[in-house]
Amino acid sequence: MSVLPATSPRSTRTLSRPLEAGTARGRALHVVPPTAPLPRTVGADLVVPTTSGPRTYVNLDLAASTPALETVQAAVDRTLQTYSSVHRGAGYASRVTSAWYEQARAEVGEFVGARDDDAVIFTRTTTDSWNLLSRALPRRTVVFVFASEHHSTLLPWGAHRTVRLPIPSSIEDALDLLDEAFAEHPARHRLAVVTAASNVTGEVWPVARFAALAHEHGARLAVDAAQLAPHRPVDLAGWDADYVAFSGHKTYAPFGAGVLAGRADWLDSGQPYLAGGGATRAVTERGTVWATGAARHEGGSPNVVGAVALAAACATIRAHRADIERHEAQLLARLRSGLETVPGVEQLSLFSDDSDRVGVVAFTVAGFDPSLVSQILSVEHGIGVRDGKFCAHLLVDELLEDPWSESPATAVRASLGLASTAEGVDRLVEALRELVTEGPRATWTHTAAGWVVEGDDPRDAPVTRPW
Repeated sequence: MSVLPATSPRSTRTLSRPLEAGTARGRALHVVPPTAPLPRTVGADLVVPTTSGPRTYVNLDLAASTPALETVQAAVDRTLQTYSSVHRGAGYASRVTSAWYEQARAEVGEFVGARDDDAVIFTRTTTDSWNLLSRALPRRTVVFVFASEHHSTLLPWGAHRTVRLPIPSSIEDALDLLDEAFAEHPARHRLAVVTAASNVTGEVWPVARFAALAHEHGARLAVDAAQLAPHRPVDLAGWDADYVAFSGHKTYAPFGAGVLAGRADWLDSGQPYLAGGGATRAVTERGTVWATGAARHEGGSPNVVGAVALAAACATIRAHRADIERHEAQLLARLRSGLETVPGVEQLSLFSDDSDRVGVVAFTVAGFDPSLVSQILSVEHGIGVRDGKFCAHLLVDELLEDPWSESPATAVRASLGLASTAEGVDRLVEALRELVTEGPRATWTHTAAGWVVEGDDPRDAPVTRPW
């Protein structure tokens, strides 16, 4: 057991919709003036306990999960007023709910730039979406995926048909690696899978270039847009990509709603992801005739509230896109330049320091265990970040390779969003500067369960149940 004292040194008919911030596919979208305030999130004024007393919470863990927008909360509240069965009820409430569910699908289709003949399927998460697509792939499809991908994109395809490409050193290297892999692995059906933005470094990949390369070889491209969707436009048609997936809980909607959108042919010929009610056209003693389109893979009663919530988030983001991008670019520049002034802090890059990025920064602090850094930021300063390997173990191991270290390679990650503020960024930078120059305020002990603060942890105070 090791102890770190407080003085340690540096080291159907049209219905009124619950989606107030946008419109269904094909209709004009309300343009918000550049001076309009950014949309607010639920809990934006949350106060949390720290060793120095209550403080306004600084949430810099948005790459993992985002708080819901107030527009999302309003849409959910309205949906619950007529909450009923979807597609299989004759009552008025069921008709309203069914209409909103399909309007939500249209809204999300607009958000991802889906083509008219693309399928838009509601899932639970990005992980769920890729597992669905994996099940629907034609037999003997060969899947190409970079080792730098998030586990949800890296693992669902099955080792027997996955060609895992090395972690590239640049975009050009990535394109060359994929080009060579296509030449070495001919097959009737091939699918390349790439991220649109890294969940570790925030670096943005030029999706259209990968789509063009894949199509040159008669292959298809699937895009993980989980980290891009909250920050930049997702454009399935504009990229000429074939599939895209993202999650609601990273896009200012609650947990439990995700999307897979793309070419319908493979999805219509694949086995239904969830066999059951809603996924069928007919069931007889002689067999089952499965539905086509989204219904084929949405068996059971759908998560209509989640779909409406996600659509409301998409509509709000689209309405404020330019202001969101401008706001986040300013904060990201402030964060990165601020971290550069803290001794011992090293920011991680897959390609180069000047790569185009969304608001995700992973870093290390010389002499400090990343898990301790994240605990100190939380307990002493009321700042929420994440530490670890961020479900991208191969990438983090590569970026932090140290043959002399006996401890596992991990890092700290700070991630921004539309609700982030300059004050929050500055609090993080100053908290790190204080830690490096003066040490932690409290005394910390490392145990088998991790780092523990001496005395009472203020976060352990009882909280009342929300029900």
